[in-house]
Amino acid sequence: MRLFEERAYRRGFQRIAGIDEVGRGPLAGPVVAAAVILPPDATLPEVRDSKELTPARREACCRQILLCARDVGIGLIGAEEIDRLNILQATFLAMKMAVSNLKSPPDFLLIDGPYTLDLPIAQEGIPKGDSQSLSIAAASIVAKVHRDRLMCQYHNQYPHYAFDSNKGYGTARHLKALEDYGPCCIHRRSFRRVCP
Repeated sequence: MRLFEERAYRRGFQRIAGIDEVGRGPLAGPVVAAAVILPPDATLPEVRDSKELTPARREACCRQILLCARDVGIGLIGAEEIDRLNILQATFLAMKMAVSNLKSPPDFLLIDGPYTLDLPIAQEGIPKGDSQSLSIAAASIVAKVHRDRLMCQYHNQYPHYAFDSNKGYGTARHLKALEDYGPCCIHRRSFRRVCP
């Protein structure tokens, strides 16, 4: 899980940020990205792709990451901007925002997926990076925990949609609520299942 980081350290880079996002597929809520810079000697044996962890394990790992990390930045793009830009461009913007919200700029980016960002920073896109890079896996966990907490807060405002359990994804209950009540202000109206 440290191969990509070690390769970048050998090239002389010092502040290596892993970047990942969560929330491209849901019908509601923001897309959230995280940028995480770990120390070279970080020991986080339970950190892996956030999708492989239970919610309780993700929360525990997130606490460990925040204690260990040199720096963490979060980027968030809401439904209105997703509708204006499209989800892929909104994802890239959230990633760039996460990088800009680091306290000090990184000198190398490891990005989940076959992507590069329009930033003047050396970088590498890694398909399935959240299962290959510790920094990206850490970012995937931080982004997922942050977004899940937000969706639970939205549930308190809009309980009809059960955002606390579906996190904005198109479950049967969520789709039925859309049918009964229509979309709320955090729904992505450009998504076909929200506004057919």
